[in-house]
Amino acid sequence: MNYSEEEWRHKLPKDVFKVCRLGGTEAPFSGKYTHHTEEGTYLCRACQTPLFASSAKYDSKSGWPSFFQPITREVMDYKEDTSLGYQRLEVKCHACQSHLGHVFEDGPEPTHKRFCINSLALDFVVSKEL
Repeated sequence: MNYSEEEWRHKLPKDVFKVCRLGGTEAPFSGKYTHHTEEGTYLCRACQTPLFASSAKYDSKSGWPSFFQPITREVMDYKEDTSLGYQRLEVKCHACQSHLGHVFEDGPEPTHKRFCINSLALDFVVSKEL
């Protein structure tokens, strides 16, 4: 995706732009996918790249949708983030470089990963629509 930031600003709703393009975070427990349980695939809101299968979603009680692994390793890019004064690993969509959230090492088996993702950075397609 080779959109300029100005093109992204016009393409995305203001709240989505703030999260995806400016690295913002939605308030905990405010996102529409936090307690979402349908079967299907979670997509990047900006470019519609498939990111997570619903089978990898779990309730981390963190306030954001959480997944223990992406669909494939290639759909994610990672960037060190020290913006809060401590080290975290930012998760970005590989296809469009939109900010999705962060990944932590306190998740469940089998990966022990917690991909903590903003609902505003996601879309969802139910299994029968895939």
